[in-house]
Amino acid sequence: MRMRELVFGAACAAALRAAARLGVADALGEAPATAEELAAEVKAQPSQLRRLLRALTCYGIFEENADGAFVHTEMSRLLREDDPHSLRYISLWCTEPWTWDAWPLLDEAVRTGTSVFDGLYGKEFFDYLHADAPESAHVFNRAMTTSSRQSARDVAEVLDLGGAKTVADIGGGQGHVLAGLLEKYEDIRGTLLDLPRVVAAADPRLLEGGSLAARADIVPGDCRQAMPVAADLYIIKNILEWDDDSTRRTLRNVVAAARPGARVVVIENLVDDTPSMKFTTSMDLLLLLNVGGAKHTKKSMISRMTDAGLVVGDVRPVNAHLHLFESVVPG
Repeated sequence: MRMRELVFGAACAAALRAAARLGVADALGEAPATAEELAAEVKAQPSQLRRLLRALTCYGIFEENADGAFVHTEMSRLLREDDPHSLRYISLWCTEPWTWDAWPLLDEAVRTGTSVFDGLYGKEFFDYLHADAPESAHVFNRAMTTSSRQSARDVAEVLDLGGAKTVADIGGGQGHVLAGLLEKYEDIRGTLLDLPRVVAAADPRLLEGGSLAARADIVPGDCRQAMPVAADLYIIKNILEWDDDSTRRTLRNVVAAARPGARVVVIENLVDDTPSMKFTTSMDLLLLLNVGGAKHTKKSMISRMTDAGLVVGDVRPVNAHLHLFESVVPG
C-alpha cells in the first residue's frame, strides 16, 4: 500500500497546488467551515472542493470534523499567505507547469547527467522564465523572497560576526540576510552583490532612504566573473549548486579578492546529514532537470572550498534544511 501511495505522489502535489491557487487556506479562518461555505469564498464547486479537501486531509493538510466541517492543521496554515512561515509560493513554485513537463524526463537526465530544459523549451531555464513564462517568474521571485526572509532570521540567530567590521553578501538576492545582520549588529557595514536586475529590487531597508542605507552598499555584478568587494566576512548562501565550474570560479574569486584572515561562510542545503532528506534530495533532482545543477554533500562542499584555497573549520546546522560552513582565507 505504501508503494501505491508513492506512485500517486503527483496527486498530492497537484492537490497542494490547487489549494494554494484557489486560496482555500486563506479563506478558512479560525472557525470550522463547510465545503459549501469555502466553495462560495473561493468560487469553486462545493462537491469538487470537498473531494480536494478530503484528499488533503489524508496527508494532515486540513482536518474534517465529525459534522463534516473543515478546520486548520499546522500544515494547512503554511498554505496561508499571511503565515510567517508560509510555504504557499514554494508549493506553487515546485508545481509550476514546466515541472510537469520535466519530471517524466528524469531518466534521460540521469543517463546524460545534464538538464532536460533546453530540449523541452529551446532555451536555458532562466531565459525561458523571464521571456516566456512571466507568471512562473513571478512565482519564483515570491518563493525565493519568502524563503530568504525566513532563513535570514535563522542565519542572524546562529552567525556570530565576531568583531568583523564589514560583511559582504555574495549573490545575496534582495539582501534579506544582510539586512538582518545589519539590524542585529549596529556597528558593521555591509555590501550586497548580485546581478543588476536582482539588486535593483533589493530589500527597501538597504536602498536609498531605507533604515539601513547609510551602512549598506549595493554592488551590481556577477560573482562568477569578478569579485569587486573587500570585506572581513563573506557570506555565500545557496548559490553554489548550479554547476562545478561556476562554484569553483565563485569561490576562487572570493579568495582572490579577500584579505588574509577574512572569514568565508558558505550556507547550503545538503543531501546528507540533515533531518530534511526527502526535501533536499527532491530539490537536488529538480536542479538536475532544470539547470543541470546539484545539491552538495558535506564532503563535496568541503572539497570545493578546500580546492579554492579556503581553510574549512566548523560545520553546523542553521535550521532543519540549511548547514553553515565556516572557513578562512589563509595568510
